[in-house]
Amino acid sequence: MVLPLAVTDPADLARLERLFRAMWSIKSAVQRDARAKVNAYWTAHHEREEQGAKSVRQRLGLSREALERCAYKHLEDSGHLKHHATKALAMHIADEVWNGVSRHLFPDATGHRSGRPKTGRQHGFTRIPGRARSHTAENKWETFRLVGTLNGHVMAYADGGRHTLVQPRRMPKPTAPEGRVPTGRLTVSGKPGMRKANWWDHTGPLAVVFAGGSGSRRGDLVLPVRIAQGAGQRKRVQHFLDDSGRWHKVDLVRRRKPSAPGGWAYEAHLMVLGLGYSSPAVREMRRRSAQLDRIGGVDGNVSNLSIVSFPSRLDGGTPVSTEIALTGTERVRLEKEAKKQRGRARALERSRRATNIAQYAWSRKQIARAERRAAKGQKPKAVTVPGGARAARSDGMPKQAFSRDRLSAHYRQQRARQTEAAASAGERRRHRARLVAREIVAAHGPVLVVEDCDIRTWYRLWGKRLSRTTPGMLIAALDVECKAAGGRLVRASTWSTALSQHCLCGRRARKTLRNRQHECTGCGLTGKRDLVSAALAVFVRFDDPDDPRTAYLDTTASRSALITYSEALEVALRESTTPSPTPPRRPGRVAAPRQRRETSAPRIAGQRNRAAPDESRVRGHAGTPVHRTACSPQLTLW
Repeated sequence: MVLPLAVTDPADLARLERLFRAMWSIKSAVQRDARAKVNAYWTAHHEREEQGAKSVRQRLGLSREALERCAYKHLEDSGHLKHHATKALAMHIADEVWNGVSRHLFPDATGHRSGRPKTGRQHGFTRIPGRARSHTAENKWETFRLVGTLNGHVMAYADGGRHTLVQPRRMPKPTAPEGRVPTGRLTVSGKPGMRKANWWDHTGPLAVVFAGGSGSRRGDLVLPVRIAQGAGQRKRVQHFLDDSGRWHKVDLVRRRKPSAPGGWAYEAHLMVLGLGYSSPAVREMRRRSAQLDRIGGVDGNVSNLSIVSFPSRLDGGTPVSTEIALTGTERVRLEKEAKKQRGRARALERSRRATNIAQYAWSRKQIARAERRAAKGQKPKAVTVPGGARAARSDGMPKQAFSRDRLSAHYRQQRARQTEAAASAGERRRHRARLVAREIVAAHGPVLVVEDCDIRTWYRLWGKRLSRTTPGMLIAALDVECKAAGGRLVRASTWSTALSQHCLCGRRARKTLRNRQHECTGCGLTGKRDLVSAALAVFVRFDDPDDPRTAYLDTTASRSALITYSEALEVALRESTTPSPTPPRRPGRVAAPRQRRETSAPRIAGQRNRAAPDESRVRGHAGTPVHRTACSPQLTLW
């Protein structure tokens, strides 16, 4: 569960930034050591052949324990790191480095190895792993720990005792408990034992506490937590935060946010032991879909996703088909968003050229203008943004690496905004994929068959088109939803089935990629090519469901279904027979942000669109009224 941290104190922000810098120093040092050891390991090929690879790894220190000792040594040799980091954090950073090294040294089940470990950049370091809580020893949580209770948090920010959560923008830091508390044991003299109160006795608002480095004298770092509030969030928060005994691990994460102080927003990622949360409506939908007793086929395409399902016994019911494609409104929104992205990219390029003029040549237009002015005897005009190619060597490589360019503060801010916009767009696509997958499973059941296609090949050919429709993301979401509903998404090889080149009667119907209509000369079946392929996927059988290469097409069953559902099947293969999973009533559930509502008043040339005095700057879902209070510093949705 992601818990945003309401860090507003400049001292706490500076301490957090120094903590991330210290952990990055340790991680980069361990990564350099690991890369040197890996290079030495692959160089000693004669020793590996004579003595064995294991003995060479032991001599070089290529193990989890050896990398942990390297991290400890770097922490102890540099005195300033002890004021920020701890040995527990250094150990977990070394464990993360070892995970990458092990994926490089040892191939997986398919024989694939990852690349050699290399040091990244400090701005790419966004996660500090915490140490898991001990569930056997009492009160043992050595790194980041979540203190407080959900009930104490709600009561601290309740509105007049009505349990309405009102969290202020600047959340105060909770103070550590004081005094003495009973231990629950008796002393030698028979009196009840007492001890000094600590953070384990805190029952107030939620907060993440870090005790600081071994040499730190600044006390505990206390970071207030802001829990999610809004429609449908209360039960989800209670599911994860009601029982503190299930809290297992806390990781400290930062993400780029230009509007935040320092350009970073900090979060605590809480790992909870137990099942994830599903709303009652989703659980009911999964229960009903498991009782449908249907088998469906999925055909993924560049521009759409087609699904056709039949009753599992072919003795009743009707075939059902669904097509998922972008509507005209969605295409317009995606075009506007793409135009914004191109504008941001051009602005970044202009800023880089203006800051590094010596690294770029003049364009032909700029050179021609300079020659004309020189021929007329006019004063040469200064070029602030050269438009030519970058200065390069004879082999085509730039004379100066892009990483060494001078970047303005405006460039860094715009790049952070571009990164934030890309992350938001990716999250919208994932959310849309989850919603579409749920509605597909609700209509066709949790047992689906899909062709085992390599989406990477599609991206090499139609990258921009796929970034809009995201068929791979939809199929991955379908796999997760089928498993959650008690079914399975099975993959079939395209080489052994060739669904797009067959008909349900068993006849081979060859079609080019340009031909999107299926017409069989044998049985006379006509329909959309993608829907026919999805219908044929229902009749794919497997010798081993885990191996897509064992798939084959059962033409006897498909011919029987063609005879049984002759008229209903032609209707299902001609067009979708179920409502679209992305109806117009939910314009916010598409892979693009909502646009501003068009006004009927004509726009005057040279006049900017400004909000009216009574118009809020924050907009909700399109078509959904949003109620606000003017200058309200608090949120009151719970």
